Amino acid sequence: MARNSVILVLASVLLASIALVCDSAAIFNPISDAHRSAALELFSPSDGSFGSLEETYEAIRTFEALRVNRILKCELNDKAFAGIVTRLKDSVNAANSLLDFYHSIGGLTLIKDQTSEVDVHLEDADRIFRSIKALSQSDGRWRYSSNNPESSTYAAGIALETLAGVVSLASSEIDHSLVATLKNDIMKLFDGVERYDDGAYYFDEKFVDAHGHQDPLSASSSVVRGITAFATATGESLNLPGDKTLGLAKFFLGIEIPGSAKDLYHQIDALACLENSRVSVPLILSLPATVLSVSRKDQLEVRVNTVLGSASPPLSVKLMQIFSSGSKDASVIDQELKFDPERAVHVLETLPENVDVGKYIFSFEISLQDPEHKKRYMTGGRTKVPVYITGVIEVNNAEIAVLDSDIGSIELQKKLDLSGENDVALSANHLQKLRLSFQLNTPLGHTFKPHQVFLKLRHESGVEHIFVVGNSGKKFEIILDFLGLVEKFFYLSGKYDIQLTVGDSVMENSFLRPLGHVELDLPDAPEKAARPPPQPIDPYSRYGPKAEITHIFRAPEKRPPRELSLAFSGLVLLPFFGFLAGLLRLRANLKNFPRSTVPATFAILFHLGIASVLLLYALFWFKLDLFTTLKALGFLGIFLMFVGHRTLSHLASVSAKLKSA
Repeated sequence: MARNSVILVLASVLLASIALVCDSAAIFNPISDAHRSAALELFSPSDGSFGSLEETYEAIRTFEALRVNRILKCELNDKAFAGIVTRLKDSVNAANSLLDFYHSIGGLTLIKDQTSEVDVHLEDADRIFRSIKALSQSDGRWRYSSNNPESSTYAAGIALETLAGVVSLASSEIDHSLVATLKNDIMKLFDGVERYDDGAYYFDEKFVDAHGHQDPLSASSSVVRGITAFATATGESLNLPGDKTLGLAKFFLGIEIPGSAKDLYHQIDALACLENSRVSVPLILSLPATVLSVSRKDQLEVRVNTVLGSASPPLSVKLMQIFSSGSKDASVIDQELKFDPERAVHVLETLPENVDVGKYIFSFEISLQDPEHKKRYMTGGRTKVPVYITGVIEVNNAEIAVLDSDIGSIELQKKLDLSGENDVALSANHLQKLRLSFQLNTPLGHTFKPHQVFLKLRHESGVEHIFVVGNSGKKFEIILDFLGLVEKFFYLSGKYDIQLTVGDSVMENSFLRPLGHVELDLPDAPEKAARPPPQPIDPYSRYGPKAEITHIFRAPEKRPPRELSLAFSGLVLLPFFGFLAGLLRLRANLKNFPRSTVPATFAILFHLGIASVLLLYALFWFKLDLFTTLKALGFLGIFLMFVGHRTLSHLASVSAKLKSA
């Protein structure tokens, strides 16, 4: 039942949290009577009692998580709560481990939220507080019990949540020195927080207990849940480092959608705690689109929300700096974005004039307008976001030429339109050169250097040669000296197709363009020259559909007339009739044919079986195939063996009687 309780808790928290993140994601069915029954069964154990303290706590927490009293409209009487409270208080007094305190006090806290008619207050709250505090360590982590010297970050979160429950259940105010000491432990715990390069912070867990290893997600979620619960219960200001608190929010958001329901529970629960925290509510700056086109004049849009996507308080967003990719220099912008209340986005209508095609890092700064909001919300200083600026690149002055190898004079030159179709036809020998040149300019007129510029020559036999096109100043140019390339070309003369590839992630009009062909006349290969590598076989030509095979059957041979065939069949049957006539002529002896009813029946069946075999041979000649004939002959053979054996046995017994007489 404990397992079922955990599943119900996870399901309820996930549904409630996801509903805060998105307006609509799926079609949900309303709560039914089956949900009421499942919730009430948690408080109706089969043997009249709960299996363990943890099971009791999980049942109460499930009842609370499902909000059964308010949503499902089903009630538990105060008598049932009173019995549970008595057991939980006894468990608190007898607890000797952190988990025992956690489940007992957690159950009392949940019951306190359910009803005010049952007394759940702790009379000796200071003693219980000190008993739990005795398990703390100097680095802010906690032990699970006094018998276990290992400290745990996950246990620290459980301890903080438990102590928050003690404060809320105390019948009198807790000693303030204990609260101050605990605040100091929280600051020490934050000193050991780990950091990723992207600014995300997390708590790592190195302790392995009986329940297994707690990963950074569960450990961080436990700490966040404990800190927010403690701050809510005590009303104290913790003054936690803003960058670390915001970094924890980035850690949970960076996980996106976890692969298990338990991890999703830890993620959403921690974000919900940060959303409703008394510490500080993190504000997350995001861009709906990080790819902008300077050719289409796209506008830069920025959203600022809480971790669960709620609207932010009134604020302003400024674009402070722009860093170019690969450069430490930054352009100071200091421009405020215009807020669009209808879409709740901050808009930069036009990009700065110095922003051209490329990769940049935009640095934003959030400023809250109300001074009271600065105490409530956390912005984290400047936020850096990578932005890709794309555009249409102009290709100018493209030409291809065949040069004389000696003096470099132009033998043949043709203009190219790299934005359209080209089909140039060139010819050259091994004493000449091939030159290709063109210019690339951004929409602002600057020289553009793409990541990929390749020239490919493909021989008609399938051998390919790829060359990198370099740039010198404002022009891209490559010169192929065929005299130095004859060995690389394997001395293969003939037709070479020319293809140019220009591509970049920020170039909207990247292209792979065939330019035409060049007819090369290369010298014959010497005896020891390298041979071209074997070309891979096209899988489609090898394993694809084969050509259809057409076959014309020969015309059937001419057959004799029907009358002649029938006459021949009659001549074939004539000896059989002659055989019958011979039997009558010779007066065949049929005196031994059985006269009794049963032996006569077997004798008749035996002769009918022989006749059936003869008829089967005739059918095989005219109609049946070999396999059908053999199958039928097998059944007839068994039948003949049986009736023939009975017939011959009868004849043998009659003969024996005659001899004895």
